Amino acid sequence: MAKIIAVVNQKGGVGKTTTTVNITAALHELGKRVLLCDFDPQANATSGMGVDKNTASPNVYDLLVSDANPARAVVSTKYGDVLPSNKALAGAGIEMIGIEHREMLLKTALAGLDDRYDFIFIDCPPSLELLTVNALCAAHSLLVPVQCEYFALEGLSDLLATVRLVKRKLNPDLVMEGVLLTMFDSRTNLSLQVAEEVKRHFPGQVYATVIPRNVRLSEAPSHGKPINAYDPYSRGAEAYQLLAQEMCGAV
Repeated sequence: MAKIIAVVNQKGGVGKTTTTVNITAALHELGKRVLLCDFDPQANATSGMGVDKNTASPNVYDLLVSDANPARAVVSTKYGDVLPSNKALAGAGIEMIGIEHREMLLKTALAGLDDRYDFIFIDCPPSLELLTVNALCAAHSLLVPVQCEYFALEGLSDLLATVRLVKRKLNPDLVMEGVLLTMFDSRTNLSLQVAEEVKRHFPGQVYATVIPRNVRLSEAPSHGKPINAYDPYSRGAEAYQLLAQEMCGAV
């Protein structure tokens, strides 16, 4: 059975999609069976894995509102499998309101796939609305990317309050997989200070691996490739390889 991990932080620009794409590819390179579920209407993870978000059909939206076959929606790539998204997902939150057990729609969809994979990563939208609640209900654990910049911890209290509510009402087994420091620049005191502050707030829950600020990581999505395919010798690729090894050691 797959370990289902929601990559979540309602703050945008913290490295959620970058992390989801590159940890999927790094674990795939290690021989793991990995599925990336793109649950963000922007569908950047879909295109970051080299899948055309405009033509992929059925997609995750169809699974939620039309009972499409999950297996038919999966797209296999050289970097791992993808459950693609597109902009139609933006309206799903409204369409789901009238559906019974609407918080569990993604969990139901993934149930037909989890015996095929070792890991399923859910790339969550930058909000705490119904889509993210679906991801938290489907997941066994959550991975929280936190950028090493000013106001890094801003808004995390809202996320943790939502997680507590989901645990109490809907998914009591949800746990913290880990907090991942992203956009780290060891040359600045700010990055070092933020890293210490995050470790103080999340004792024993911060990954040893830190993702550096790296131009090649920013360039890779425009080529439809994860970093280990775009520039396997970059600092960004090395960091995600180390993170994949760290995650495998914890399984």
